[in-house]
Amino acid sequence: MRCPKCGCIESKVVDSRRPDAQDVIRRRRECVECGFRFTTYERREEVPLSVLKKDGTTEPFNRQKVMTSLVTATVKRNISMAELEALVDDIESELRDKSITEVRSSHLGDMVLVRLRDLDKVAYVRFASVYRDFRDIDEFAAELRSLS
Repeated sequence: MRCPKCGCIESKVVDSRRPDAQDVIRRRRECVECGFRFTTYERREEVPLSVLKKDGTTEPFNRQKVMTSLVTATVKRNISMAELEALVDDIESELRDKSITEVRSSHLGDMVLVRLRDLDKVAYVRFASVYRDFRDIDEFAAELRSLS
């Protein structure tokens, strides 16, 4: 790590901490040449995630798209944005921990449904009604019965 004051490439770590964000390590460093103290943040390198859609096209994983669909499914439900952010974080972490670089949109939707089912059954049904694209009322009713 190069010192921002003198440009020396040697520094020593004085303190390391893990702030609120679990994927970051904060390091307090001191330049061995001039003694200047500075802070660095280390984060694991993110391998790009891509989503393989039903039509065969691939697009980059967009956590905002997942959040938008969750917000729509949870309208007028007692679910905070923090809970939805945690849900998306959990999905993204699971994919990254398994070193998955490409996920089918159907698998991503299933991952959302599993978590929504535990969080809020009404939101689950709302999301499922769009995601599963029920062909008729009987399919929808069967899904509702499976929640009981």
